Amino acid sequence: MLEGSYLVSSDLPCACEQASQWIYYAFHVIEHTKGKRPLEDVADIGFRKSSKLLDALEKEETVQCLHDLSLSQEEQSDRQHDSGTHSDSSSLIHQIGRDLSINCLLHCSRSDYGSTASLNQSFRSLIQSGELYRLRRQMGIIEHWVYFSCSLLEWEAFDPIRCRWMHLPTMTSNECFMCSDKESLAVGTELLVFGKEIESHVIYKYSILTNSWSSGMKSKTPRCLFGSASLGEIAIIAGGCDSRGNILSSAELYNSETGTWETLPSMNKPRKLCSGVFMDGKFYVIGGVGVGNSNVLTCGEVYDFKARSWIEVPDMFPTRNRGAGANDAPAVAKAPPLLAVVKNELYAAYYTENEVWKYDKGRNLWITIGRLPEQATSMNGWGLAFRACGDQLIVIGGPRALNGRFIEINSWEPTEGAPIWNLLGRKHSGSFVYNCAVMGC
Repeated sequence: MLEGSYLVSSDLPCACEQASQWIYYAFHVIEHTKGKRPLEDVADIGFRKSSKLLDALEKEETVQCLHDLSLSQEEQSDRQHDSGTHSDSSSLIHQIGRDLSINCLLHCSRSDYGSTASLNQSFRSLIQSGELYRLRRQMGIIEHWVYFSCSLLEWEAFDPIRCRWMHLPTMTSNECFMCSDKESLAVGTELLVFGKEIESHVIYKYSILTNSWSSGMKSKTPRCLFGSASLGEIAIIAGGCDSRGNILSSAELYNSETGTWETLPSMNKPRKLCSGVFMDGKFYVIGGVGVGNSNVLTCGEVYDFKARSWIEVPDMFPTRNRGAGANDAPAVAKAPPLLAVVKNELYAAYYTENEVWKYDKGRNLWITIGRLPEQATSMNGWGLAFRACGDQLIVIGGPRALNGRFIEINSWEPTEGAPIWNLLGRKHSGSFVYNCAVMGC
């Protein structure tokens, strides 16, 4: 949807300037072509059906907009041809020029980009080039979508603004990858899924620009069970295990714009089953299991980009003693710490007691601030997703009952009080979340 100065009233008077009319036409084209199959997603069947139920007046107006837009481009092309020049196919909406056309699209929801790409080759090329997302990032226009998997090779996407579900194309991989431990990471316009095929690690990449999966990407040091986080177009992975099971201290930075990996200085301690977050412009690795130690590491480490060095933070994630039998599972059977950062504040889901914690940076301690949603059940932390989504915390999970085949997405925008969770969506699905990532672009 167009916003701000680019939104033109539907009661547009005929005396308005031609440029305003073309913005108006562009707006209606985007609004009324949502019945077309978008590049980025495949909407629910119910949504597709409802989008086709436009009344006759809306259909006539949409067709007229498309006709006028196409006719104007043809007329301009003819004029340019008559004058001995070639048509500028990159100008998009010719009457307002390429720059203003792009400005209009920058203020549209990314949900509309699939329909926009279906208008003609010029729009399609623009959407697939990634230029709009780079400009949105520069302007601070970011929409966060949630990507998660409740089936081994199937992924869902959820738009929390429109509360809309989308199904991604099925991943094409062998059974070894399907059953291997997998990590996921969303960076830029890409969703990366790390796993193992027979003897080597592999990375599958989903691009929202092409709505397709690809493989073949290699990091400097292939690994699994690592900690990771992303910030804009970059991401960092740290720790984990190599193909022989050795616990790593190495770290790498991935740039999604260039598709390149850069080796970073190694951490002070090797660790696997750890978690990573960005906070205050720095990258933190917290928790995990070290070498020759069967207990969870309570220390964290922070990477300073300017100094290009790691600093250890003692007791950053202490385990709480809840009495005998509170949690008998060994450290290697527990999920990595469930962490999320909202507005540079660090939160954790303490699944054993179904609590939400908040980290006090000044005192280096955790404070219990409330409860997780009722359906936030897990198996030693596995099967539950706890993520930051813009200015909100989200929890994705479902009941463990045999007949509980659904998943819920709950959100809360942190305030001074206890969490009050808002149910964003519920869907029939497996209730165990294998992987989850949030993409902001």
